[in-house]
Amino acid sequence: MAAPKLYGSVDSTATMRALASLFDHEVEVEFEFVAIDLKAGDHQTPSFLSLSPFGEVPVFQEGGLTLFESRAIMRYISHSYPKPGKERVYMTPKMQGIVAAWIDVEDHHFNPPAAKLIAELVQKPKKGLVADQAVVAEGATELSLVLDVYEERLTESEFLGGDKFTSAILAYPIYITLWQHQ
Repeated sequence: MAAPKLYGSVDSTATMRALASLFDHEVEVEFEFVAIDLKAGDHQTPSFLSLSPFGEVPVFQEGGLTLFESRAIMRYISHSYPKPGKERVYMTPKMQGIVAAWIDVEDHHFNPPAAKLIAELVQKPKKGLVADQAVVAEGATELSLVLDVYEERLTESEFLGGDKFTSAILAYPIYITLWQHQ
């Protein structure tokens, strides 16, 4: 069987989420990375839209499966390539639900203010633009509220998704990396 393919851009936090999951399972998953040039519009071509109907990266292909949406890709990789003794998933529906909830929290509550701050404090300066301090203050306030929820959760369990490292945590290093490279 051919190696799985990940279509994406290293400038995309969504692609980086999928890559984090693949690299976390590097012993088990050899894959081909297919670079998509977002600036050139590669993601809007008919051939790419046939893989990703919304024209977004990343896309993961394995055998007859094509997945788009980074968090779905993360879940698939974690379930398909368990690390013996270090599985990133739970087998019980209750714990699977808890992990899924915290992945969704990252998507719906952490990502929006974090993306706002990255746009203002990282991306704008790289383009020679000045950050809008009102947007920065708003993003910082929103993110602070989310971090308060995380802090409370972590008084109840070692990790957001339970008592072990799971795919629920794999999205966060991307934000740290972006801050470090500003």
